[in-house]
Amino acid sequence: MSNRLSRDFFNRNTIDVAKDLIGKTLVYGIKHGIITETEAYRSIDDAACHASRGKTPRTEVMFGQPGVSYVYFIYGMYHCLNIVTEPEGFAAAVLIRGLLIDDTHQNGPGKLCRYLQIDKRHNAIDMINSSELFILDTVNQFEISVTPRIGISVATELPWRFVAKL
Repeated sequence: MSNRLSRDFFNRNTIDVAKDLIGKTLVYGIKHGIITETEAYRSIDDAACHASRGKTPRTEVMFGQPGVSYVYFIYGMYHCLNIVTEPEGFAAAVLIRGLLIDDTHQNGPGKLCRYLQIDKRHNAIDMINSSELFILDTVNQFEISVTPRIGISVATELPWRFVAKL
């Protein structure tokens, strides 16, 4: 089996991490899928980032160690899985928007969390050391489209969404 991604992988510019996660394998328990879509969020230059206005109880995990999960609840029905990036103290994360699981494309961060049964219990998990939620450094080569992010109302012009061409 492939090696897990290291903390150093996540302790880099969020945009680079978001792009480099395409083709890696997300593992949760006995389920796993190839990451096919991501979005980058950075607190300082990104009004769409939850931490753009500073640290709150909800966003505190984003200011912590890179490689830790940030799971939040939206629209009263969906959880979204993010992974903290950049050095501790700088709030940033990559949203996992799509997975290829058993030849089925789970697109949409809420749908993939529902499929994997990821919820708020999975917030603040150190994905570098966890035995239940982590990412493998697999080599799945995809051509990647770069687009503006979707599903947000501010900072929509930033080309920080990465999608594998399947």
